Amino acid sequence: MPGRHGSSTANNAHQHTPGASELAAAASVFALLADPTRLHLVWLLTRGESDVTALAASCGAARPAVSQHLAKLRLAELVRSRKDGRHVVYALTDGHLRRLVVEAISHANHQVTGEPWHD
Repeated sequence: MPGRHGSSTANNAHQHTPGASELAAAASVFALLADPTRLHLVWLLTRGESDVTALAASCGAARPAVSQHLAKLRLAELVRSRKDGRHVVYALTDGHLRRLVVEAISHANHQVTGEPWHD
């Protein structure tokens, strides 16, 4: 069945005019990602699951700060956690967030390096 814009492809499944609640929800995601440490943590999680200790070592932040950032991301349902023995392992909740962050970092790379823009 075609979507709102007449396309039936999976890539266009979510392409429609957002309402006020969707815009507010998206803005809250961007607000959470506006913190460089949280953005770094989410970017690290685009590469796969990780625990707090590994994430802290990778991003150079103190373990308590990383735990607090992860708690905010978990509360917003951007990451999920599970127990693995004595460790708590974190992962992104969905591919939308992974793609958003990868694209944002790629965009920033073009800004920083001056590499030509592309589609």
